[in-house]
Amino acid sequence: MKTCGIIAEYNPFHNGHRHHIEETKRITGCDLLIAVMSGNFVQRGEPALIDKRQRAAEAVRNGIDVVIELPYIYATQSASRFAEGGVRLLKLAGVDYLSFGSECGNLENLQDIADTPVNPDHLHVSMDTGMSFPKAYSLLTSQMQPNDILAVSYLKELKGTGIAPVVIPRTSNYQSTELSSHASALAIRTALYNGEDVSQATMMHETLENCEKAYMEDLYPYLRTLLLTTPKEVLAERFLFSEGIESHLQRNAAEARDWQSFLNACTSYRYTAGRIRRCCLQALNQITKQEVSRLPEADTLHVLAFSENGRGWLHDMRKTDVRIASKFSDIPYPWRQMEYRTTLLYASLFTEEERRRILSAEIKGADYIRREEL
Repeated sequence: MKTCGIIAEYNPFHNGHRHHIEETKRITGCDLLIAVMSGNFVQRGEPALIDKRQRAAEAVRNGIDVVIELPYIYATQSASRFAEGGVRLLKLAGVDYLSFGSECGNLENLQDIADTPVNPDHLHVSMDTGMSFPKAYSLLTSQMQPNDILAVSYLKELKGTGIAPVVIPRTSNYQSTELSSHASALAIRTALYNGEDVSQATMMHETLENCEKAYMEDLYPYLRTLLLTTPKEVLAERFLFSEGIESHLQRNAAEARDWQSFLNACTSYRYTAGRIRRCCLQALNQITKQEVSRLPEADTLHVLAFSENGRGWLHDMRKTDVRIASKFSDIPYPWRQMEYRTTLLYASLFTEEERRRILSAEIKGADYIRREEL
């Protein structure tokens, strides 16, 4: 049986994701498709628009067979660490392929860059300062796009695994906020925040338009208070904090009245918006450097949702030495404790009824999703 993996966030699931799944199946001819998906917080350093259970179920309804959760600590870091966690889990799952989106769509060029010693997290800086790579970047630009940076990160992690890469050209600009049938997740989130109709961009528009949603803006009052009332030496011990960033954040929190003003004031050539968001998220969740350093190896596949086809795969995997967690209690304690604590923060963004639903869903077993044949 041929299996293929996808590392995703589905924040939210949209037409481009459906296209990616269909193209992946067409190109690889895989019998089973596994997605490693971020949980309630995502790589941008923000809460996911809707909770992970709803996103996992939508992914299965649209062609994914098994959704495995990417642990919080990988899901909320830079591209290289995000890729490290995703590939680690897919290797445990025994996939034959990893399929990912790319702005340039040129595997040879991406592989050339991946073969250099440069850290993918610093590609923007390296290219801006004139560092040359074998074979010019196919878009002939000094800036690499987000999915190409992730692609390079994936390719670096795939070395020596035996997993074959599959590149699917993106149908939309990741950073575009233009709403269309091929709109990006960012465009959909922006439109929903502004109360606009997103029916042309995503098949789950009715759910998105009628459910409660999470935004970083709603966490800013708490973040501002936390930054201004926590001693600098305590903030300095938070995960991802370095180079005196705690002073930078406190100084701007004292002046900025809302999240966007704060983010704009904090962002500079030294501190990117992504780094600011991810640092603030670690502060909000009280994640310390020491806590992260003590985490055991990630050796467990926490299953969020599966199809009938995925049920068979899970049955076979239980006969192997790979640790499968269909129940929350099956996750090793240090990882489980971090996931529940971060879910407490996420759930606080919702009404009490929705908060209780999210916390209850966190500790229940994997969801079996029945779907029509695609």
